[in-house]
Amino acid sequence: MFPPLREELRGLEPYGAPQLDVPVQLNVNENPYGPSPACVADIADAVATAATTLNRYPDREFVALRTALADYLARDTPHGIVPEQVWAANGSNEVMLQLLQAFGGPGRTALSFAPTYSMYPEYARDTMTRWVAGRRAEDFTLDLDAARALVESERPSVVLLPSPNNPTGTALPPEAVALLCEAVGEDGVLVVDEAYGEFRRTGTPSALELLPHHRNLVVSRTMSKAFAGAGLRLGYLAADPAICDAIRVVRLPYHLSSVTQATALAALRHTEELLGQVDRLREERDRTVAWLRAQGHQVADSDANFCLFGTFPDRHAVWQGLLDHGVLVREVGPEGWLRVSIGTPDEMAAFRTALTQVTGQTTPQAPKETT
Repeated sequence: MFPPLREELRGLEPYGAPQLDVPVQLNVNENPYGPSPACVADIADAVATAATTLNRYPDREFVALRTALADYLARDTPHGIVPEQVWAANGSNEVMLQLLQAFGGPGRTALSFAPTYSMYPEYARDTMTRWVAGRRAEDFTLDLDAARALVESERPSVVLLPSPNNPTGTALPPEAVALLCEAVGEDGVLVVDEAYGEFRRTGTPSALELLPHHRNLVVSRTMSKAFAGAGLRLGYLAADPAICDAIRVVRLPYHLSSVTQATALAALRHTEELLGQVDRLREERDRTVAWLRAQGHQVADSDANFCLFGTFPDRHAVWQGLLDHGVLVREVGPEGWLRVSIGTPDEMAAFRTALTQVTGQTTPQAPKETT
C-alpha cells in the first residue's frame, strides 16, 4: 500500500487543536498579551543583524542563548544554573522528542499518569518506545504510593511528569518529584515538564530546586507561554551536564537557526516586561475558577494559565455552543470536561456570557478582583 508508511501509523490523524477564525480564541493556552513595541523593535534589530550572516551556519552549541537561559532559570533556585546544564530546541515538543530519542527506543518504556498531555504517547510512538500510562486520583493529583509501585514494576527509562499538568493544571509537590526520582534510579530519567511553571501559585516551588539532589532529574520550560513566544518555538531544559551531552548525540545538526537564537536572546532581554503579565493572568485565572464554581461547575485546582471545568453529559454540544457564540475552547481531557485558556478580561467576559447562554444559567457577573 502506497505510501509505505509504518503500519502502526496508518489511519492516524496528526496532532493539533482546531485552528478556527473566531473572535475569542481560548483553546491553546497562548499568552493573550503580545510583546511591547520596544521588545518588537529589539527583536527586529536582532533578526536584521542575524540576517547579515545567514550564509553561515548558526552556533550549533548556542552558547550565548544557553548562558542567558541559565541566568533566567537561576531565579527559581538557590543553587544556581550553569550553561552546561541547559539545552534548547524548537519548542518543548522537540526537547521531549530528543529526550525520548536519547533515552527511549525499542525495548525501553516511557511512563506518565493520565489524564496528561496528549503528545506524550506520540513521542513514545515516534521513537518506538513502549508507552505505559498510570492513573491520577479523582482530583487529578498523584497517589504517590501507587505511582512509586508502578515505576518500580515497569522500570521505565523515561518518566514524564508535567507540573502544572496539562490539561488539569495540577502542580506536583516537591516530595512527589523526589520520591519518583529515587524510584526511577539510575536506570532512567524523570522529566518534570514546567511548560506552565511561571504561572504556578505563590508557595509552589519549581523542581529546579531539586536538581543538585537528583542526577536523573530533567526540568523543561518553554518561551511559548509566560514569555508570549508561541510563534518563536523555543523550548529548553535544565539537567545534569551528562544528560545534555547525551542529547547532543541525537540532535540534528544546527537545529536552532540563527534567527531563532537572535529572537530568543532579544526576548530574554525583556524578561521583566514579558513576565509582567503573568500576575494579571494568574489573577484572571483565579477569578475564572471562582466564577465557574459559583455557577455550579466542577473546576480542577489550577497552577497554569488555563482551567479544566465540567462536567457535561455532552461536552461536544457545549463546545459547539460556545463556538457558535464566537468563543473557542478546547475539548480535551477526561470525558465530560472542557479546558479554557485564560485571556484578557474582555475575552473572559465573553466566555462567561457565552457559557451562561449555552448552559441556560442566569446572567453572569464578573467576579470581584482580589487585592
